[in-house]
Amino acid sequence: MLKVEISLRCQGTIRRGILVKKPISPPPKTKPHSIRVLTHDFAYTLGLPPVTAPYSPPSFDVSSASEIVLEWSAACSGRQFDRIFGVWFGGAEVLRGCTAEPRPNGIVWTVRKDVTRYSSILSRPSTLAVFLGNVVDRTYTGVYHVNITLHFYRSVSSEPRHFADLILPVSRDPPKDDGLWFSIDGSGGSSSSKDVVVPNNSYRAVLEVFVSFHGNDEFWYTNPPNAYIEANNLTGTPGNGSFREVVVSIDGRPVGAVWPFTVIYTGGINPLLWRPITGIGSFDLPSYDIDVTPFLGTILDGKRHNVSFTVTDGLNMWFVDANLHLWLDSNGGKAVTGRLIRYEAPAFEPSLNSSFKGLDGRFVTKASRRIIATGWVRSSMGKVTTHTFQGFEYLNDMVFGKSGSLQIVNQMIGMEYGSYVKYPASGLDSVHVIRRFPLYVYTENVDLGDGSYSSLSNVSLGFDEDRFAGPKFGFAYSSLKNLQSGQGDMIVRGNLVTSGIGSTQQVYSYNGTEGCYFRNVSSSNYTILHDVSGETCDGKNSHFGLGHAFSHFPARRDLWRLSQKNGK
Repeated sequence: MLKVEISLRCQGTIRRGILVKKPISPPPKTKPHSIRVLTHDFAYTLGLPPVTAPYSPPSFDVSSASEIVLEWSAACSGRQFDRIFGVWFGGAEVLRGCTAEPRPNGIVWTVRKDVTRYSSILSRPSTLAVFLGNVVDRTYTGVYHVNITLHFYRSVSSEPRHFADLILPVSRDPPKDDGLWFSIDGSGGSSSSKDVVVPNNSYRAVLEVFVSFHGNDEFWYTNPPNAYIEANNLTGTPGNGSFREVVVSIDGRPVGAVWPFTVIYTGGINPLLWRPITGIGSFDLPSYDIDVTPFLGTILDGKRHNVSFTVTDGLNMWFVDANLHLWLDSNGGKAVTGRLIRYEAPAFEPSLNSSFKGLDGRFVTKASRRIIATGWVRSSMGKVTTHTFQGFEYLNDMVFGKSGSLQIVNQMIGMEYGSYVKYPASGLDSVHVIRRFPLYVYTENVDLGDGSYSSLSNVSLGFDEDRFAGPKFGFAYSSLKNLQSGQGDMIVRGNLVTSGIGSTQQVYSYNGTEGCYFRNVSSSNYTILHDVSGETCDGKNSHFGLGHAFSHFPARRDLWRLSQKNGK
């Protein structure tokens, strides 16, 4: 799918990009201790090492901070593509996002992210690294002016903290050109990896994975099968079909997978859709947690162990890295022992139903995967048994019509994962998450015969999540429905949008034991038409018809029962 940027004559004041998400709620009646950690202008930075700065924590004990918020604030004017950026402290990534595409008179945007889970990194001196690969020349004139600030909120709450005691970065070591992420070209079947040494008093481990996709795989969910490309001699068209996954392995053994959310960057499909309302996840890409505690018994030996990432069916390029969050037994530094007692990770099961004649046809791709593991560790708490599972389902229904000038993609990714921990004294602790990522893309291009073409598009995407946790630290539940729909048409000459219009609607509804939030917002032609938000839990704002019938199926709700067959 072609990527374009804007070349429209615009009047008026500077615009603000809008990120729709649940606001961060700091402790009441508290003022933060704020530290500006970076101010930098990113001009021509593509292919250069990240910008670095020394980081020093505040004078007080960071563990006493009830909440830590990272604020990314940026401004840009002129002409520019969307650019990916990443922020690392001590080699651990804490934020990945996409820049806003500016208008000639400018755009500003702010991202506020709760980074309290990284308190072990932020409690000690380290090096801040920020990469934003930008190009400035006669055509692309936009310079990104960036400020990054940390806000530390302190409170007198005596509630216990449950964040990791140590975070080991699984990323590239600086100084390197590009970011500290691994750049994976999946077309050659390559993988990237790093060796880590896990302290022998670790009793819990969670691998947090960051993923973004670019180049020929930026729109991987629209890529047709290779047979279609070869039959029609479509040189330069990205292929390998529409399925992608990132497989994470330790010492060559798959321990988890990421089936990524279909983030559409601010220049994607039709950039007029994402002004001022940005696509879900584009300013703050999601990360993905994989509980690897059952495997601790295989790596608590003081030796180096290899963590690797592979992209199934991937083309270029995928940026992947991870943080290994570790909880340590403080009882005299004694070694923790453990054992993996159950492990199931059959290969994913893909299928393709293909039918085409010339440039018109239909391709239905399905896939599924499950990974189940059980292990125990013995620490000062006694013998603790952890059972984890991941289950995935995928369906992509792709249609080409009008001699290939029309494409429709109807896709659903469903997943279910969780961990169940049995303590000898305090019973069962559990986390259970169900996610659904619906996506609908309609594009139709018409050649206008003068070196330009018109493009009509309709896009709908959603990020739905139900999360259950308890009971060791108290029962918690949350439900998120974040749904977005956009319609637009544009005239494109070369890579420039010369005229057009775009409109977007979004409804965000969050309900949980700790509170509720909803926002209903719509825009057209750079103007906000409707914007209502609140913190009620009446459910009246929880539903939003996207106008398209998704091929809907549930995640494997019976996976927990399946994983329990034959006992443990």
